[in-house]
Amino acid sequence: MIGLVSYGMGRKQRKMWRNIILYLLLGTFSISTLFPLIWMISTSLKSGDVIFSIPPQFLPDGLHWENYTRAIKEISFFTLFKNTTVITLLQLLANVFVSAFVAYGFARFNFPGKNIWFFLVLSTIMLPGEVTMIPVFIGFSEIGWSNSILPLVVPGFFGGAPVFIFLLRQFFMAIPKDLEESAFIDGASTFKIFRTIFIPLSVPALVTIGIFSFQGSWNDLLGPLIYLNDVDKFTLTLGLAMFKGIMKVEWGPLMAGSILSLLPVVIVFFMAQKYFVEGIKLSGIKG
Repeated sequence: MIGLVSYGMGRKQRKMWRNIILYLLLGTFSISTLFPLIWMISTSLKSGDVIFSIPPQFLPDGLHWENYTRAIKEISFFTLFKNTTVITLLQLLANVFVSAFVAYGFARFNFPGKNIWFFLVLSTIMLPGEVTMIPVFIGFSEIGWSNSILPLVVPGFFGGAPVFIFLLRQFFMAIPKDLEESAFIDGASTFKIFRTIFIPLSVPALVTIGIFSFQGSWNDLLGPLIYLNDVDKFTLTLGLAMFKGIMKVEWGPLMAGSILSLLPVVIVFFMAQKYFVEGIKLSGIKG
């Protein structure tokens, strides 16, 4: 009896030590992942002299909040924030719902050349944006869309994003056809089935691609750099680039502005984290 008790205690102790070691390893990896963010926050509160000190000084020499004040005033932060929000929300709307529409067609309808068309859609993923950058810019300039947000948001409403179409197609194919057939028998139209069955059941996948779309659009630099000329139409990424001069980079205000522009992305991710994990799991395994 004593031997069994000792054996049981030994198993519990070994399990406890395994968990402690596992948590220590995970904590170490988490800290190493978060270190660049922590360093960016520290740099945003440093004076210019401390930023370039050798050896590098991790802790700031006081809290220099003037870096945040400069970041807000010198680049008209709130105006650029509004511009970025408008472009991001329009691209989010296009990428999520248009991609869902196209994916629904590929997942549930049979039409001539279906697989060929789907292959062509996926093949556009392998085409670098730099290849089409110049002809697309010329085309938008010819129709008078340069120096406006139209080239950044309108294309998304005519096809969606190939990666998002693929993920949603995989998700839609995993939905049982019995639900669709039952709705048809009850007299539901194709669009009503899509709206009342597929959209509610696909919330995790839609939230997942929504996060990807939000993050990609919010941090986009190349698109606004190509099409926007007026400062009052700039996005946050272009505004932050103003701190990078030819001879000098204002690292304090740049890091402060980067922290402020990062907050919406972090907030959106943590609010939708549950659906994000579930959407990645279901889209990657089923179908």
